[in-house]
Amino acid sequence: MSNRPEVTLAATSRAPAVTLPAIGQGTWYMGEGHDTHQEEVTALQAGLDHGLSLIDTAEMYAEGQAERIVGDALKNRRDEAFLTSKVYPWNAGRDSAIQACENSLRRLGTDYLDLYLLHWPGGIALDETLEAFERLQQDGKIRRFGVSNFDVEEMRSLVEMPGGNDCATNQVLYHLGSRGIEYSLLPWHRKQELPVMAYCPLAQGGRLRRDLLDHPDIMATAAELDLTPAQLLLAWSIRPIDGQRHVMAIPKAVDPQHIQENAAALNVVLDDDTLANLNSIFPPPVAREPLDTA
Repeated sequence: MSNRPEVTLAATSRAPAVTLPAIGQGTWYMGEGHDTHQEEVTALQAGLDHGLSLIDTAEMYAEGQAERIVGDALKNRRDEAFLTSKVYPWNAGRDSAIQACENSLRRLGTDYLDLYLLHWPGGIALDETLEAFERLQQDGKIRRFGVSNFDVEEMRSLVEMPGGNDCATNQVLYHLGSRGIEYSLLPWHRKQELPVMAYCPLAQGGRLRRDLLDHPDIMATAAELDLTPAQLLLAWSIRPIDGQRHVMAIPKAVDPQHIQENAAALNVVLDDDTLANLNSIFPPPVAREPLDTA
């Protein structure tokens, strides 16, 4: 058994429970020319080598190019990855979601996704999307489904719909500088034993975005703990709450050193004094806030 922090996606009517490392790999901004195709492929493969088996992508990212990069990274290694992609809301109809998923599978070079998410709430009725997800599961094209950018009311409505209780996760923006989900959404998830997947855990997005990697208090605290600022932020994002881990983080990295540091953050345990100090600098919410998005 691994001693590294893990988060479990519960069993559903169509898929067994699965345990994942609490830190995975994001692909937002891949395929946009910031790095070469091969550099991004190599980065994802290095992440797999370090045990970061969860890979998250979306049809939106570089309009499918990120999925192609992931597909190249997973050639002959598909069984090493837990692969997640996301569907545009306007592609999430009872028939259009089937086509969108098949397009993603083709770009990814695989015949199934471990997890398929609705990227954000849209104008198509959610029961249509759930019907499409059910068909995709029946056909073996997806193992599980979930959502992204859903606030607490939307989650409550989802799980009350037929089949909605099989939702595996909700992917939302969450980092030390944007803690709004801690007021109502995260407590609801904890009560439901439904994990959260945190995007932008290194504070790369959101209306409350802060340059945390260069923040003097973050830099000082990280130095005291012999960590990089990124490792401190990642360790904070996946910290246990009341003894249980509820959050998985999916940072994007291409630099080999950053990938190694992200993986090493799985071994970081922040003590109570450090957490209290971070709370004093970046206080948790004291009232409901609108859901933050990138």
